[in-house]
Amino acid sequence: MNIKNLTKEQAKQIIKWRYEPPFDFYNMDDDEETLQELLHYFGVLDGQVLLGFYCLGSFAQVPIGREKGLYPESEGLTDLGFGMKPELTGQGLGYTFISFIIEEIQQKYNLNKIRLTVAEFNKRAIALYEKLGFVMQTSFIANDTTFLVMIKKLE
Repeated sequence: MNIKNLTKEQAKQIIKWRYEPPFDFYNMDDDEETLQELLHYFGVLDGQVLLGFYCLGSFAQVPIGREKGLYPESEGLTDLGFGMKPELTGQGLGYTFISFIIEEIQQKYNLNKIRLTVAEFNKRAIALYEKLGFVMQTSFIANDTTFLVMIKKLE
């Protein structure tokens, strides 16, 4: 796997990705604002094949949580968000995918912790994050959805 800045063509591909319910919650809007945001993301590729993406900082935060101050700044910590191509999900590939991303950002940045936010209904993802060493820190409700904020300490 390798990491590259997302191209406009790749961003347009991601916007068209469609997940099965209840994961359709993660489908993106097909608009200019979404496209422009995606251009700040990184692609995770296998050769030239786009497997998924990740984003860091405020791009990885739920906006309402950020507005309510639920993401306190902390030195050596960044927020991580990511997504995998829909047809690759649920096949046991997540551990390798996320581990690769974490290793890459650990090498690029001097971080002590990584924080992520996940919808509480996404039990499959929560189990994976716990297996990867993430621990729940807090939770909040936004637009009738409960979100868990989880942190992983890095060595």
